[in-house]
Order: sequence, then C-alpha cells, then structure tokens
Amino acid sequence: MLRKRIIGLFVLGIALLGCGNGQSKSNNDKTLDSADQKAVAVNQQQKNILFFGTSLTAGMGLDPSEAYPAVIQNKIDSLKLPYKVINGGLSGETSAGGKGRIDWLLKQPVAIFVLELGANDGLRGLPVTQTTKNLQDIIDRVKAKYPDAQLVLAGMQVPPNMGAKYAADFKNIFPVLAKKNNMKLIPFLLDKVGGVPELNQADGIHPTAEGDKILAENVWVVLKDLL
Repeated sequence: MLRKRIIGLFVLGIALLGCGNGQSKSNNDKTLDSADQKAVAVNQQQKNILFFGTSLTAGMGLDPSEAYPAVIQNKIDSLKLPYKVINGGLSGETSAGGKGRIDWLLKQPVAIFVLELGANDGLRGLPVTQTTKNLQDIIDRVKAKYPDAQLVLAGMQVPPNMGAKYAADFKNIFPVLAKKNNMKLIPFLLDKVGGVPELNQADGIHPTAEGDKILAENVWVVLKDLL
C-alpha cells in the first residue's frame, strides 16, 4: 500500500513538473511576442526628412503651414507614412552660410536630406566654382554623419540678366553635383512658378501659398519614390 502511494506521488510530481514547464514556455512565448511587438514599433518610428535651404524652403512671407515642406508633411500624413519633415530653411542663406550651419542641424537623425541652396549665391553673382565647392562640402558632411541617408538636390536657375554664360554655368551646378553624388535631382524647384506674377508675392521672387503648392508637387514627384 505504501509503495502504491509513493508511486502515485512520484507520478503526480512528474505531472506537475510538466505543467510547470508548459507554463514557463507560455510565459516565454509571451515575452517573445512582446519583444517582437517592440521591435515592430521601433521600426515604425518616424524618420526625419530634413529640408535644408533658403527663404524658399522657409516660406518667407507665408504662414509656416503654407511653406512647401509643410504641404509635403500634410501629404505624408494623409498617406500614413512614418516620416517627419524638418524645415531647415533660412531667409538670405547662401551656400557658405549653409556650410556653417549644417552641423547643428545634423545633430538629429536624418533619413532623407533635401538640399535647396544656391539661389542667393546666383542672385549675388557669386563665383560658380565657390558655390559648387560649398554645396559639395555640405553633401560630404551629410554623407559622413549619415551614410545611409538618401539625398535629394533641388535645381535652381538665375535670371538671364545675370549674363548668358553665368546663367548656364549656374544651372549646370545641380545636375553635375547630383550625378557625382548619386543624388535624386529636382530639375528646377520653381518650375511652373518662377516668372508667373500671380503665383509670386509682390517681390516677384517668393511664391504665394498657391505657388508653394506647386513647389511641393515639384518636390513630391522625386521624393515619393524614396518613402
């Protein structure tokens, strides 16, 4: 009789041990599920798109919500894409000024970098070689800090009164740099807006809110394939 009780207790112990192992496995599964969920959440965290440029990017004369980077953010949000637009535009910025400012903005992670600089250099008639050098320096710094970032360059043009040769050399800066650095090129940021009075403010240089919607479309044509 005693022997039967001992055998019964032994069997019961094995059964309980098996249950314990099953519970432990279940808990481990839950832990793994939780870890997987956290990993998914991390992957879906917003990535930054940095627009780095002049008053055209800053949206001079407009409400911040009307500047073309903000219009693009609205489009991104409507598509539920995990990207946050950072407007790094500054009125009056030259390529040399941008070179001195870029490191501060690169303190935050950058997944996509959109470079819109050079317009003020052109309006001031600054040497094309110097503008090219400054833009390349900015590009090099972005590459060094975020080698996996995707790069976009906004092409610009100057009025013909700057001289035919200067205008041609200036226009050529952007496709040359884009090709050299494997960047996506927006051929001309102000396409369909530059020189159109009703789409520009009184100064004839900065787009109206309607004009900036067109700028946003010019950028989106290139940007959408990177998202």
